Amino acid sequence: MSLMSFYNNDQYKFSMQQAVLELYPDATVQYRFVNRGKQRFNEEFVRALKDNINRMADLQPDKLTTEWFKRLAFIKPWYVQYLKNYRYNPDEIYLALTPDNDLDLRIKGFWHSAILWEVPLLALISELYFFLIDTKWSLDDQNDKINSKLRVLDNLPAFADFGTRRRRSAEHHLWVAKVLKSSGSYVGTSNVEIAFKTGVKPIGTMAHEFVQGSSVLGGLRHANRYALDAWVKVYRGNLGIALSDTYGIEPFFEDFDLLLSKLYDGIRHDSGDPFVFMERAIQHYACMGIDPMSKTLVFSDSLNPEKALKIAEACKGRIKCSFGIGTNLTNDVTNSPPLNIVIKMWSLNTFPTVKLSEDPSKAVGTPDAIANALWVFSPKRQIE
Repeated sequence: MSLMSFYNNDQYKFSMQQAVLELYPDATVQYRFVNRGKQRFNEEFVRALKDNINRMADLQPDKLTTEWFKRLAFIKPWYVQYLKNYRYNPDEIYLALTPDNDLDLRIKGFWHSAILWEVPLLALISELYFFLIDTKWSLDDQNDKINSKLRVLDNLPAFADFGTRRRRSAEHHLWVAKVLKSSGSYVGTSNVEIAFKTGVKPIGTMAHEFVQGSSVLGGLRHANRYALDAWVKVYRGNLGIALSDTYGIEPFFEDFDLLLSKLYDGIRHDSGDPFVFMERAIQHYACMGIDPMSKTLVFSDSLNPEKALKIAEACKGRIKCSFGIGTNLTNDVTNSPPLNIVIKMWSLNTFPTVKLSEDPSKAVGTPDAIANALWVFSPKRQIE
């Protein structure tokens, strides 16, 4: 397997890092690993992962990719200088095997420093798992699989590869991206290095952690509004897709007032029923006096080509749509299911943070933090 390289990371980590540096340079954070699947690990795996984590301290931006990266419209010159001096700090990582052979993995440090760990760590965990534990698989059928998917993907208005975090391997991911480029509907990839290598657009704005952090820095009840206002201060209209589901879609739409609805190009859906969300978004824009066809919904929740096509057909003529498809593109291997793993913000400045989403199974945080958020945002759900 290959060693991670510096820019082999998703764009939203860099865009959030720039925002955090500008707005909250003294904030401290803790993230935790969550395994939602049944696969388990062993001591050999932990030793290999620790070795790779230590080796990441040697990573630094290469000049060629940096020259390309700094020409992106939203990147600020001072941030490029910061990246040139940035080094991963393995001391920010705690890693151990639990008694039930899961991973106890925590990241702790300044937010602007620790923020880049999430995606490469998840990618390393996935790649190592299929290198050391689940090894009886083959990529021999991948040509047939990707060509079958392309026949459906070509019918979408637009789609991007969001597959870094739970991919089979870095090499396979790059191969998939090169094949996808042949589709007229393909608009880019979340992975910065792969975007550079394949000559496509890097795609991504913010993740749930930016809204979670705003719940501490601004307040829980209107964390969406604080996060979206802060994002505008940094990006001034660039990277204008708002994330909708950190605490459920109704609290989001309550905070997504006329000004924000006009400023942002669209909204990303990442949990819950996509058709219900589509109808709610169309209703929201119409009530604001905004033509829904002037806005874009980006769907990114556990998609495959067929599901994306059904959503696209429902959106047609009513609102524009695009799709971020991840694991189904970069880790669809016969008889070898992908890991279902995430790393989520657990606290900011020592205060607990929580993510509820529209799917109760995706809630992340301490029991007390989740109960408090449910009381604030969804008292009926808590009573039930």
